[in-house]
Amino acid sequence: MRSFKGLDAVPEGFGPSAVTIGKFDGVHLGHRAVIERLRGIAAERHLTTAVVTFDRNPLALLAPDRCPDPLVSVRQKLNLLATTGVDATVLLPFDRTLAAVPAEEFVQRVLVDALGARAVLVGRDFRYGARGAGDVALLERLGAELGFEVVVVDDVMPDDEHRVSSTWVRELLAAGDVRRASELLGHTPTVSGIVVHGAARGRELGFPTANLSPESEGLIPADGVYAGWLTDAGTRYPAAISVGDNPTFEGVPKKQVEAYVLDRDLDLYDHLVDVEFVERLRGMVAFESIEGLIDTIRDDVDRARELLA
Repeated sequence: MRSFKGLDAVPEGFGPSAVTIGKFDGVHLGHRAVIERLRGIAAERHLTTAVVTFDRNPLALLAPDRCPDPLVSVRQKLNLLATTGVDATVLLPFDRTLAAVPAEEFVQRVLVDALGARAVLVGRDFRYGARGAGDVALLERLGAELGFEVVVVDDVMPDDEHRVSSTWVRELLAAGDVRRASELLGHTPTVSGIVVHGAARGRELGFPTANLSPESEGLIPADGVYAGWLTDAGTRYPAAISVGDNPTFEGVPKKQVEAYVLDRDLDLYDHLVDVEFVERLRGMVAFESIEGLIDTIRDDVDRARELLA
């Protein structure tokens, strides 16, 4: 997959193409359904596939008080898009200049001039251009004038009431339901970060943990203990993962992610690792004794081992 940062990076003569546009936060099953349809149309018409996305949620600039936490970082998003089989992604910096571009100009500059679009796939609620003035009806009128077809892709509905959305995934992660979130995403919720030095309490208890930097990437699920995986330099290890402030001890930072690699003592300091959340084992609780904490950790490790076997 080729990745272009900004329209100026798109090579002259790119296309003709089939294009879809969106935030693609999490690259969930709804996004993947659009991309699968995109690839099918492109194959039939001998078009190049392109995904246009943004370096942030537009609300981060336009209404930061209403902007939700992203499910994934830009780096994670591009890596996930690369797994879908698209030919190219165009990452647009969402700044005041782009936010002020009228809908008609956005379509001309991005879809027609830069990408040579012949097919454009969007959801029914797609909005674009300054103040979100552009809608699907306008896009269809512009397509008839400028030489591209608009294909509206229906939502993915796991049941009669809900559509797959980034909002729903966030709600599941906030509740600790990482298994259901995985089903909606089509991949395991993952946090990436640099392993930093902690208080070494895990090592003192017999369970040395890799502590992720607070500047990690990806939305961290609810406090608790999880079974999952830690990946370092392409090698994937089963792990028991703690998320939270560890109420048994004072002075522990909020929302800390600590992963104990099962039955291994690895030197991971300063490594960039991925931590995947497969199943929540329990919530975070305070223990009255260190012995009670150790017994519970042993049980957590045994359950994680069984789940990941």
